[in-house]
Amino acid sequence: MDLRPTKEMRDLIAEHPFFQDMDPQYLDLLAGCARNVRFMPDEMVFREGEPADAFYLIRHGKVLIGVQVPGRGLVPIQTLGPGEMIGWSWLFPPHRWHFDAKALEVTRALAFDATCLRSKCDEDPRLGYQLMRRFAAMLIERLQAARMQLLDMYGVHTAQPGP
Repeated sequence: MDLRPTKEMRDLIAEHPFFQDMDPQYLDLLAGCARNVRFMPDEMVFREGEPADAFYLIRHGKVLIGVQVPGRGLVPIQTLGPGEMIGWSWLFPPHRWHFDAKALEVTRALAFDATCLRSKCDEDPRLGYQLMRRFAAMLIERLQAARMQLLDMYGVHTAQPGP
């Protein structure tokens, strides 16, 4: 039997890079909307078109983000691991997932309930602003990663000057 004390949810949130330097007054509010989850290999975290009811901070493991392509199945867009976040669709109506997410290995994460978070952001717009800044920065990173992947996929190369 393991007799070590478990970390409190607040501490797990504070240690995650996504919430680095988060105003400490909001950590307890976030913890009230969070729970630990585990996904087994090949288990779907979420599917495109389903209600986006959470976002996830990955603590251990890997998650593939992709799109279903007829005749090809799940086409990878990005693989995310420890220290990264998945799920921004909960922020924007109609609150439906835009991609599929599948665990590639045993994955442990913190899941944040979207209804709970939206309610807390409505009550305290400063919390909403802090969350929106973090999600906007993450969206820019993901957009740049998708852009680079498209350039790579379509073999866009600059013309080399001749001799």
